[in-house]
Amino acid sequence: MRSFLSTAFAGFVAATHCPAAGEDLPKEIGFNEHIQPILSEYCYHCHGPDSGTRKPEKAPLRLDIEADAFANREDGKPVIIKGDPAASLLVQLIKKPKDEKGVMPPSDSHKELKPQEIAMLEEWIRQGAKYEAHWAFTPLKHPEPPKDGEGFATNAIDRFVAQQLAANGIKPNPSEDPRRFYRRLSLDLTGLPPSVEDTEAFVKRSAEDSRKAVEEAADRLLATPASAEHFTRHWLDAARYADTHGIHIDNFRAIWPYRDWVIRAFQKNMRWDQFTIEQIAGDLLPDATLEQKVATGFNRCLATTGEGGAIPEEYDAIYAKDRTDTTAAIWLGLTTGCASCHDHKFDPISTKEFYSLTAFFRNTTMSALDGNNGKHPPNVTVPADLERYTELDRLIADSQKKLEARELLARADYERWLTRPNLSPGRLLDSGLAVHLPLNESDPRNDRACHPAMAGPAAAHPRSHRPGSGRQRCACRPR
Repeated sequence: MRSFLSTAFAGFVAATHCPAAGEDLPKEIGFNEHIQPILSEYCYHCHGPDSGTRKPEKAPLRLDIEADAFANREDGKPVIIKGDPAASLLVQLIKKPKDEKGVMPPSDSHKELKPQEIAMLEEWIRQGAKYEAHWAFTPLKHPEPPKDGEGFATNAIDRFVAQQLAANGIKPNPSEDPRRFYRRLSLDLTGLPPSVEDTEAFVKRSAEDSRKAVEEAADRLLATPASAEHFTRHWLDAARYADTHGIHIDNFRAIWPYRDWVIRAFQKNMRWDQFTIEQIAGDLLPDATLEQKVATGFNRCLATTGEGGAIPEEYDAIYAKDRTDTTAAIWLGLTTGCASCHDHKFDPISTKEFYSLTAFFRNTTMSALDGNNGKHPPNVTVPADLERYTELDRLIADSQKKLEARELLARADYERWLTRPNLSPGRLLDSGLAVHLPLNESDPRNDRACHPAMAGPAAAHPRSHRPGSGRQRCACRPR
């Protein structure tokens, strides 16, 4: 799971890059990386996903859909002619003088493409005007590292860094001091500064083999509870976790077992697919364990309300939207929330698809108004030590099997004991009567033979044992 999160993080921080004026164009122009940002900024308002602003009204043009962009128009040609930017109407209209009729984008939009952006569009068309699927549906590809970084780079990432440094005329800094480096490593992987002892041990190991020292230190830090808690903190931010309801009185919410489940998942380095399934639908798994049910607390992290005057039907819709937005943002890499009001303008999600997704999150017995209840149902009782509790179930089952096995073995011993010569039924109590407790109180012979310690005057006896109390007659006597 950690490797997946590292890849996902790298995807988030990779910014779209459009070369500045005078900078060479990329060797290969990508639609998602280079072209779509330009079309989104200057063209999609009239020629994009929003049917409310799309133009022209009679024969609307969509540049966000490949088939539409290459469909023949009134003149029998598409607005984009692959391989020929000069013959493409898209380029012709963009390159018109801004005061001329038909210039794109229109003068009243107060937008004008920069020369480098026009060059980017022309080069994309020259290369074949290849469209790409939305990045969220495209498998990640590992690019070939550049050759830059000789004498500096120790891994593939360093080579990408070196490439950008060289492009900007910047020289790399010298290698970092081992103590400062280890402090940064510890803060990155655990969120905590390192101890003096660990730092000095790292410095000593670095003097022997710096690469091995980093690898060993990273493995050791990732195995600590602090590292699991650190990664959990980031995950809980995305899952909108809180120990309170979030609205109105903002009362306490007993949802901390879900937080602890996430910590354990990172401690075990749980597989990403399992981490996903158990949080979204752990309670629907066959013979779901208590831990798998706790994992679905992900869907209970949303803010809820018990405010008077709140309309339950409205909040059912709000909760379904919240769960859809959060699940889509984390697992699909899509901002589906925009489609709650209209077809999405950038991500390929329609309003109909959005509300189809919300149907999954309306299948719950949770009431819309929480009543400011810290244990707003449905909920489960979770012991403080869930792992030990799960282990106890197994230990109890093992002990029960041992007792049953022992009972079978002991039966023969019991049968032999019953048949001993000196243990006939008539002699079981021949050592003297200790106490006689008749069960039929209506029997006139019903009397009670008390323990010798209770012999003595009637006033000293318990009330229920005194002669004449109820239908019982005390027959206390010495043995």
